[in-house]
Amino acid sequence: MKPESGDVVKVHTAGQDYEGILMPRPDIFERDHTIIKLDNGYNIGIDNSKIKKIEVVKKYEKKKEETRKLSHKKGLPTISILSFGGTISSKVDYRTGGVYADYTAEDFVQMLPELENVANLKAEKVMGIMSEDFDAEVWKLMAKRIAKELNDDGISGVIVTQGTDTLHFSTAAMSFFLKDLNKPVIFTASQRSIDRGSSDAFSNLLCAVHAAAKFDGAAVVTCMHGTSNDGFCILNRGSKTRKMHTSRRDAFRPINELPLAKVFEDGKIEILNRNYNKRNENKTEVVDNFEHKTALIYVYPGMDPEILDYYRKEKYKGIVIAGTGLGHVSTLNPKHSLIKKIKELTDNGIPVIITSQTLYGRVHPFVYSPLRKLSIELNCIFAEDMLPEVAYIKLGWVLPQAKNTGEVKEMMLTNYAGEISERSDEESFLY
Repeated sequence: MKPESGDVVKVHTAGQDYEGILMPRPDIFERDHTIIKLDNGYNIGIDNSKIKKIEVVKKYEKKKEETRKLSHKKGLPTISILSFGGTISSKVDYRTGGVYADYTAEDFVQMLPELENVANLKAEKVMGIMSEDFDAEVWKLMAKRIAKELNDDGISGVIVTQGTDTLHFSTAAMSFFLKDLNKPVIFTASQRSIDRGSSDAFSNLLCAVHAAAKFDGAAVVTCMHGTSNDGFCILNRGSKTRKMHTSRRDAFRPINELPLAKVFEDGKIEILNRNYNKRNENKTEVVDNFEHKTALIYVYPGMDPEILDYYRKEKYKGIVIAGTGLGHVSTLNPKHSLIKKIKELTDNGIPVIITSQTLYGRVHPFVYSPLRKLSIELNCIFAEDMLPEVAYIKLGWVLPQAKNTGEVKEMMLTNYAGEISERSDEESFLY
């Protein structure tokens, strides 16, 4: 039998035999390798010149999936799931190698039957794009769709799925765009695709549904693995979370505060930090004007100060600088000092916000003389312990509302969504 994509095959080489599912070869791959998926969910490529024979163990048979209609169960809360991309509910067709999903409630229950006894689900695929391609227009659409679900009396909570890479940008945006939040908005995703044995999708989704149904907070949070093992997820405030690893399942960490809660797969919720608003009867409104001419710049040793000229000439309305340590930029080196260029920005009414690349801790406007120069002479706004990405989102949201730089400063230093901690907590760094 001629091996075809989707067949279970045994590949015989001079040194070793391999058994797995024969995968189609993507166009971007070279033609001199055969790709199979092992039982553990990982793909390997085998040099064709080393293959002695490919034996078909079992022909591919596409199973006819029978999707039964879900019935509404009395006594269970109803949860809305809005998908904006990501692989958390995708299925893999080994015949084509394609990943697909309709994102219906039936799909979720078929993937994870336990959900049927946790909540009644309604699900919608709003869009399906890579999270690195998100922008303010996506966040505006996201906010409107979330608010619509939150203001439905029959909905107990909202789950949003998307890719992980910019998840913390989205949760920051929703933290500011959604005014008078009344129910939990749970963002979840998966670091590892659904076809891998080590996928975190199942646990994350199960915990997210429990959280949307039972968590007593009205907050935007992420719900992702609490450790590299299964068992529980942690709820991190949307304005205090960040992706801190490229591939670990517990990549999302709370920054400068403790997680709000642990959510276990059996539905138990353990509150760790009660600093959040409770569920309420508010009508959630959307405040989503965003200034696209907002920039986030990381300084580095030897940076050419003229880089800042671009933003002034292109008429940017505000800039967030991620400085070093307490908020430093080069000030004394005549070749690399940013002082002159920052002054040109602030003199032209362009607010400059100072954050720190260290992420943990807070910036300080007065500890060293260069910091005093930035804060007192140049009127830079030191953003307390805000993450650089959060400050970028917040500034873009503040600029359309503020009438002048004084109001920009006042709003940037106002704590709207838990983005500023009143005091630094040592335990948050050690967590």
